[in-house]
This record gives sequence, C-alpha cells and structure tokens, in this order.
Amino acid sequence: MPDIAPRSSFADTRAWLRALPALTATAVAADALDPSPTPSPLFLRWLEDAVAAGVPEPQSAVLSTTEDDGRVDARVLILKDVDERGWWFSGSVDSPKGRQLAANPSAALTFYWAGVGRQVRVRGRAEPGEAGVSARDYVERSVTARAVAAASRQSEVLADPAEYDRAVAEMVARIEADPGTVAPAWQAWCLVPDSVEFWLADPGRRHQRLRYRRPRWPSAGWSTTEWITDVLWP
Repeated sequence: MPDIAPRSSFADTRAWLRALPALTATAVAADALDPSPTPSPLFLRWLEDAVAAGVPEPQSAVLSTTEDDGRVDARVLILKDVDERGWWFSGSVDSPKGRQLAANPSAALTFYWAGVGRQVRVRGRAEPGEAGVSARDYVERSVTARAVAAASRQSEVLADPAEYDRAVAEMVARIEADPGTVAPAWQAWCLVPDSVEFWLADPGRRHQRLRYRRPRWPSAGWSTTEWITDVLWP
C-alpha cells in the first residue's frame, strides 16, 4: 500500500477514508468466472487462487445471524469444510451464534479476498451436523483450543481473569488425560445455501457478479439438486 498521510492531516474522517486505496488487486484470469454446474467447485477454485496469491487467512469469513428481536449479529470465524451439501463451521451451542441459529437458522457467510479482488456471499440455512462430524471437528483442534472451547462461558461478563485461567487449566488436564474427550456443547453446522454469489472487483467499479440460486417449488420448498446461474448488474 502506498504511503498515506495521517488522518489528522485531512479535513475530516470522510476525506481520509476516500484517500485510502481500494480495489487495488492485480488483473485476474479471464476464466475466473467460468461457472461450474454447482457453486462449490468454483468456490474452491477461488479459495485455491487466494491461497496461491498469499492472501492472509483466506479461510476466514464473516458469519451473519439474527437475534430473537431481528437485530443482525456478525463475527469472523474459520471455514472448516466445503462439500456439495454446503459450507461448514463450528462452535458451541451455548454461544450467541449457537442460540441465534437455534432460534433462526437463516444465516450468511461472506468471504473477501482483497489481494485478488474477490468476494463470495453464501446465504441459506444452517443445519446441525451429525454427532460424529462435530466430534471430529472438536478433536482436531489443539489441546488449548479444545480446553478454551469447553471451559469458556462465551460472551458472558468475565469478572475475574484468574477464574478463566483455572477453568482452562482444568480442561487441559482433563483432555491430556483423555484425548478423546469431546465437549458436549460443541457443534458443527453446515450452511446449506439457497444462493451463492461470486463478485469480481474492477478498479473502475465495473464489477462482475455471478449468482447461483436454487429454483423454488411452491409445494416442495427449495430444490436440493438444481442451480440457476444469473449474471448480475454491478
């Protein structure tokens, strides 16, 4: 990124933000938006391109959910798997996202890889994975990550950091004594999409957009096998 003068040298924050470079990615391959029959192969190709280009943590995404009162919530998490069923992520059923998904499984994942000027938006329904899938996801985490996941009362007020340290230390000891230990509240979810959009940046703002959507049949809900592709206006 080129040198930018400090914010204090601009008339206001708006002027400073407008001065920051945007959409600076290099040109992409001409076939970047060649569609596949289903969206997951194209997503995986884009993810591989991001990895090859050295994009930091390309497997991270923003998961958006809703509160009971309709307020939107969001957080960054790590993608765990992609298959023909959908996009997988995990966490505790007792966490805010776990409670929100239990009340309303509609959710969205947003990936943005600035280094290659690409964005993918996945919208659909988060479905709990089978117990074996959740257990595998948990066991594959590091011992510390497993201990933190099991001991943490996520998003509650932490009055005494020492209490947290003790809880994590106790769980580390328990997991080291029994490596097969799985936290009962740990859950893998699959975001089963009804819409997946691929967005390709253009410095002149003539972005390219390709959307996959499932046809919807009034008597049977969303199709589980078919996809329609649309090219969208920028």
